Formats: sequence, structure tokens, C-alpha cells
Amino acid sequence: MSGEFILLLHPAFGILALLAAVWVFVESLNTGDIHYGRIRNMSLVVAVLMWLTYLIGGYWYVVFYGGDKAVIKAGPWPFAHSFFMETKEHVFFMLLLLATFLPIITGSDLIKQVAGRKVVQWTAAMIIVLALLMEGAGAVISMGVKVGLFTAA
Repeated sequence: MSGEFILLLHPAFGILALLAAVWVFVESLNTGDIHYGRIRNMSLVVAVLMWLTYLIGGYWYVVFYGGDKAVIKAGPWPFAHSFFMETKEHVFFMLLLLATFLPIITGSDLIKQVAGRKVVQWTAAMIIVLALLMEGAGAVISMGVKVGLFTAA
């Protein structure tokens, strides 16, 4: 599998996980047996997609990122690595834990109580915000590579 294809899969799975988290949040605003099933299913989708994002991104980072890292550090935007990539590497674990926690809390009868739904809503909201931050950080890192390549040419 080529590095470019892997690099496309990583944010694609991340965005799909983000959309699934939005779905969970919106579904949890309603109550009813039909909603509970969809909430449980989509929370599992969030977790699976987030783990795929992590595994694919981790593979790409280990195998392919070394060259891009050198370009970023030598270019005009070294902060794209020193701040954004370093932050992304550490904050993502919180996102992964929240995504793993989501199907656990939606799989219990706790979701049928108001307090349980609030936990689901807050967890989904934190996933949404962190996923948006991760996507933004990825965009800055990508731009760091581009401006580094443009100035090297």
C-alpha cells in the first residue's frame, strides 16, 4: 500500500469517526427504544473508526513520516512539527480513550436514564471537539510539508 493512499485513509477514517460521534450526540438528544439501538451501533462505529485512524496513522508515522519531518524542520514552518505534531501525538490518546469509552457506556442500561444520556452527550461532544482539533493540526502539519517543499525548490 502506498504512502499517499495511507495518508488519505488516516484523515478519512478520522472524519468518518467525527461524523459518527455527531450522530451519537444527536441521537442521544432523543429518547426511545429505536434511538438506543442506533446510539449503541454508532458508538461502536466511532470506536472502530477511531482505532483504525490510530493504527493507520501510526503505521504511516513510523514508516513514512521521517522524510516529511525533515522537510518541516528545515522549512519556514518548523512549529508544524515541534508544536502541532507533538501535541497531536499526545492529545490523540485522550481521543482514543473517549472513543473506546463511548460503546462501553452506551452498551449499558445507563443510557436509558437522563444522567446516563448526559454522560453520552458529553463524551460524544468531547470526541467531536478533539477530532476537529486533530483534523486542524493535521492540516497545519500538511501545510508545513508543502511550504517546506516550496521553499526548498
